[in-house]
Amino acid sequence: MCKDSNKKPYYITTAIAYASGKPHIGNTYEAVLADAIARYKRAEGYDVFFQTGTDEHGQKIEEKAEAAGITPKEFVDRAAGEIKTIWDLMNTSYDKFIRTTDKDHEEQVQKIFKKLYDQGDIYKGHYEGLYCTPCESFFTESQLVDGKCPDCGREVKPAKEEAYFFRMSKYADRLINHINENPDFIQPVSRKNEMMNNFLLPGLQDLCVSRTTFEWGIPVSFDPKHVTYVWLDALTNYITGIGYDCDGNSSEQFNRLWPADLHLIGKDIIRFHTIYWPIFLMALDIPLPKQVFGHPWLLQGDGKMSKSKGNVLYADTLVDFFGVDAVRYFVLHEMPFDNDGVISWELMVERMNSDLANILGNLVNRTISMSNKYFGGIVSDGKAAEAVDEDLKAVVLEEVKKVQEKMEKLRVADAMTAIFNIFRRSNKYIDETAPWTLAKDEASKSRLETVLYNLTEAIAIGASLLDSFMPDTSKRILNQLNTEKRDLSQMNEFGLYPSGNKVTDKPEILFARMDIKEVIEKVEAMFGPKEEDSKVEAKEDSSAVIDIEAKAEIEYDDFSKLQFQVGEIIACEAVPKSKKLLCSKVRIGSQVKQIVSGIKAHYSPEEMVGKKVMVVVNLKPAKLAGVMSEGMLLCAEDAEGNLSLMIPEKTMPAGAEIC
Repeated sequence: MCKDSNKKPYYITTAIAYASGKPHIGNTYEAVLADAIARYKRAEGYDVFFQTGTDEHGQKIEEKAEAAGITPKEFVDRAAGEIKTIWDLMNTSYDKFIRTTDKDHEEQVQKIFKKLYDQGDIYKGHYEGLYCTPCESFFTESQLVDGKCPDCGREVKPAKEEAYFFRMSKYADRLINHINENPDFIQPVSRKNEMMNNFLLPGLQDLCVSRTTFEWGIPVSFDPKHVTYVWLDALTNYITGIGYDCDGNSSEQFNRLWPADLHLIGKDIIRFHTIYWPIFLMALDIPLPKQVFGHPWLLQGDGKMSKSKGNVLYADTLVDFFGVDAVRYFVLHEMPFDNDGVISWELMVERMNSDLANILGNLVNRTISMSNKYFGGIVSDGKAAEAVDEDLKAVVLEEVKKVQEKMEKLRVADAMTAIFNIFRRSNKYIDETAPWTLAKDEASKSRLETVLYNLTEAIAIGASLLDSFMPDTSKRILNQLNTEKRDLSQMNEFGLYPSGNKVTDKPEILFARMDIKEVIEKVEAMFGPKEEDSKVEAKEDSSAVIDIEAKAEIEYDDFSKLQFQVGEIIACEAVPKSKKLLCSKVRIGSQVKQIVSGIKAHYSPEEMVGKKVMVVVNLKPAKLAGVMSEGMLLCAEDAEGNLSLMIPEKTMPAGAEIC
């Protein structure tokens, strides 16, 4: 049941984690992001229901369990336990952790399958193609890259089997209309454009929704040699977890919470959540969720984390080094709204030292220490205001508004930046007012009281806002200030900290500075030398230059005719029957251009997706191997013919002009 029927409900979900192994920090980011949004919505007064969980069926799990010498149920019990442990470690405040092996979920999936079959949306046929077990996907020969899966690069095997299919095309026009009429349904906008242009508008193929070549799945009730295929099973958790009943006896909780306010998912599964899932709901005559947000990836170094690449970081390892709230801060603050973020040990240490230890920790420690040193810990408003005080107050209240505005748009990283702007301005205020100088003059006592009061009040406001993102740190700061968390409704006023209140006698160190060399030494002792370290030496040794034949000089007017912009590759596939060409969908501003490049020997399609690249956008379109190309990706080439895409040094939005 919901916790307070008098409050407006807010239902938020994450994608359920696949129970094939331990989730890396990129997977964990989603749970932390959802938690921050859920906590903030609670602070706004909503009756929040936050659901997460595990996806536990499929051929991959069946094979892993067999290799481990245990049953699939034993395997997923262990995996789900590990996932839940990490979600708990990261202090995620979920209300329900659903598992797709839960009996009530399995029963409803069987009912849903039968209902869709009875009304003609599901029909029996057969599927023939090349199957990738890790991705649980079928592909045609032309979709393969060098004979391997275009998504993960692994081996595929021929498969032909009887299967049930869902008639996707029946609902395609209705879904297109819904997306056009509800501009916020798919966010960010780039994800919406990708779904419309790449999948819906070209036409949908019917979807395979059952399998017969493995047993670890939910049996089709009227044809038990079939098990329900992954997406019809997994996606329905969003409704079965809150009491949906296919027979029409849904719970009060379902009727209150549905439609979901927000499905928070990774951008790699946006298609399943914005095409398959809405169409399933339409077929069931259930309202569509209000919004699906496809967040970007958290990358390590230059690529997506992958166990097969050996570049995986885990939340518990990072917590051992930095602590829970430092890891929460990093993953929330370093992830742009619609671009991929990067994580590394070096960047973690840098943020630990600069943002957490210095800007925040040092501010709190100095303020409390000065209150104890000069006034025995008593914080009083001396009513001796000066002009600089008004600027501090104005900045604090303006940043409070920014936090509220950014969270309304799910721009969590920007909201955290606004909070830390409060702490930055407070540090500047210390430099401007120089309390240590005021303390030397008895006549300045009231002024010194006012300065320390203003600092304490600014910190109290910032710490209260911090509760949604770094809850333990927020609590520790407020406890040291001997005050309660401020309600969001009270954030439009400066000066609510009780005058005459006493802060703690001994301020604690919130975040300790770290030595990057010591951290790297510990990392290497645990895991061995980092891959990028071995590459650094190679780069340093390859410092030779190369000369190329000079071309004729051009006038500036010739150069100015070329238009260069930053593009983001949102999809990529090999050009059929070509050994050299890749075809990329490149988002440039609000446009998506198709660009064919002869770089197949240097990049796989999955490596290309998500990259920011430099593009010549006004090149006359031309056909390459029968495929239209509408621009050119810029690359550098060394003496051996190795190519490297030209990538902006700093994060830039797709469409930014290169000049």
